[in-house]
Amino acid sequence: MKTILFTICLIVCSFTMQAQEPKAQPKTQLVEVSCGQCQFGMKDKKGCDLAVRIDGKSYFVDGTKLDDHGDAHAEDGFCSAVRQAEVIGEIRNNRFVVTYFKLLPLKK
Repeated sequence: MKTILFTICLIVCSFTMQAQEPKAQPKTQLVEVSCGQCQFGMKDKKGCDLAVRIDGKSYFVDGTKLDDHGDAHAEDGFCSAVRQAEVIGEIRNNRFVVTYFKLLPLKK
């Protein structure tokens, strides 16, 4: 009897596991990225911090930093220019938590 119940349970569990919806893959989005204070006019913090602008709203970034992407004060740096980046992440507590960040080359 136990063997029959165990077999039935295994069959039901295997069908249930196959019927689950796969998780949606996160989408890559193209955003503006720069120094929040120098280029986006954010006043929440002092100093220079990486920020993204999505749909016209700026968010400080968690998961990567300004200096991880070169000299912020160079001619093409984040304190001097607004750049484009491909990102994957989500907005949490009014901050953009990034899981993927690819800085795109400047267009000439």
